[in-house]
Amino acid sequence: MKETSEKEKQKEFTLNQREGKYLTFSLAGEEYGISILQVKEIIGMMPITLVPRTPDFVKGVINLRGKVIPVIDLRLRFSMTEGQYTERTCIVVVEITTDHGEMIIGIVVDSVSEVLGIKEENIEDSPSFGTNLDSEYILGMAKLEGGVKILLDIDKVLSSGEISMLEQSR
Repeated sequence: MKETSEKEKQKEFTLNQREGKYLTFSLAGEEYGISILQVKEIIGMMPITLVPRTPDFVKGVINLRGKVIPVIDLRLRFSMTEGQYTERTCIVVVEITTDHGEMIIGIVVDSVSEVLGIKEENIEDSPSFGTNLDSEYILGMAKLEGGVKILLDIDKVLSSGEISMLEQSR
């Protein structure tokens, strides 16, 4: 009988964890999804207070019922062109896991689409784009009737250094 390596077990565990419900949203005409378990709420755009000396993708902070929450623009984080905010633009408030515990952040998206239940058999690993491209924040590609949705591991969208900087901006 073949012994399963620790790395193979971890990969299998990760693959099994991909099935579930995802909040889908659009950015620059592409569809993305994040685990509904990490979504706290969806709010309309509101005044964002600029924090000096932060990267372009950090829009600033908002006051959400007495809590100061950092807000990032996913378009800018993914090196897309900045979009005009419309009545459909919203902030998805998510809870991410950091080295220092849980953290609440807001992510600006063009529009929220729907919540989809996605089965494991409809999720493929992201294609290899070469060694110089960081795609570890992509959980997988969901193959659906309407095309492909990119599933994000929202915990890995920001580096630990960027998360530390966000924690200091609050």
